[in-house]
Amino acid sequence: MYLSKEKKEDLFENHGRLKSKTDTGSPESQIALFSHRINHLTGHLKTNKKDYSTRLGLLKLVGKRRRLLDYLGKIDIERYRSIITELNLRK
Repeated sequence: MYLSKEKKEDLFENHGRLKSKTDTGSPESQIALFSHRINHLTGHLKTNKKDYSTRLGLLKLVGKRRRLLDYLGKIDIERYRSIITELNLRK
């Protein structure tokens, strides 16, 4: 698998709300995980242009991340702004 357990724990620890390895449910940690997966799939699609099933999965992930970002923006705008700057995302 492209993402090891240690890498996931590192993502959760760096971007999670509680800054622990087991913080998998916070929107910040889920957005960070989705962003990592989106970057991985984007690289895959650059070399495999006709992989339409991966393209569909990528679009679904982008939609999930967008919904989580919208939710976070409604709940707490400061957390939204901090995760946007940490992951270099823009709206």
